[in-house]
Amino acid sequence: MKIFKTLREFNDFRVSINKEDIGFVPTMGNLHKGHISLIEHSFLNNSITVVSIFVNPTQFGPNEDFAIYPRTLYKDCEEIHGLEMKLQRKDPEKEIIVFSPDSMNDVYPEGFSTKIIVSGVTDKLCGVKRPNHFEGVTIVVYKLFSLVNPKIAYFGKKDYQQFIVIKKMVRDLSLPVEIESCPIIRAEDGLALSSRNQYLTPPEREKALILPKTINASNYLFSKNSLKVALEKFNSLKADVMSKGKWEYLEVYDAESLEPVTEKTISFLIAGAYQSTAARLIDNTVVKNNYV
Repeated sequence: MKIFKTLREFNDFRVSINKEDIGFVPTMGNLHKGHISLIEHSFLNNSITVVSIFVNPTQFGPNEDFAIYPRTLYKDCEEIHGLEMKLQRKDPEKEIIVFSPDSMNDVYPEGFSTKIIVSGVTDKLCGVKRPNHFEGVTIVVYKLFSLVNPKIAYFGKKDYQQFIVIKKMVRDLSLPVEIESCPIIRAEDGLALSSRNQYLTPPEREKALILPKTINASNYLFSKNSLKVALEKFNSLKADVMSKGKWEYLEVYDAESLEPVTEKTISFLIAGAYQSTAARLIDNTVVKNNYV
């Protein structure tokens, strides 16, 4: 498996190949089954899959966990290599490439000051408490797109707002890449997989299960009731759960636009953020409006 740790080496490789069907999975490493599912999906649908592993400092707030974010490159590469060997039994011509720059300057040269601001869809949900987070996401994704030049890029639905932000950036800037989302992968207890789950103690994890349980209950409300009735019941549920835990938000929006829902909304996004003692967790579900 090819692993490139400098921009120069990766650029030389990228220039040397003429494949058009390149899939791309951007990650910050510390891979779990959710990441692996994205990589596998890309492998099955493209000749070459590029996986980036880069802990991006610009998307962390000043009091967040950049310094302690788990960096497990060796283990990550072992997992990717094992997946590649398994998948190559059926598709021996396909391959997975890892780009993990050692130097921050390979991504952010000295004096770097460019920003990409996607307004509207970033001023709600996670954007309220993390005001510069999506600026960090958009600039690093844009840079990686320009380096990898993929045909298609894959993102997990757990970070649904991020998926919408990237889609809008791509559309607004006419970038030649297709954006595809893949399903949330969950642990047996229902918690959406996240690299930050490992921060949780067993008692904290048990308390955090209120997040997926509330998301599931909300899904039922909007799938079984008219919008008016669903909103009444949802607001009652929201008031109840948010009085008992450290919730940051529990909201419902139009799943396509992140605008307020109406009777004509095709599908609803129900999203929540829960702050445990050790980690901030997010989750969501998308529900079809059965009354349109």
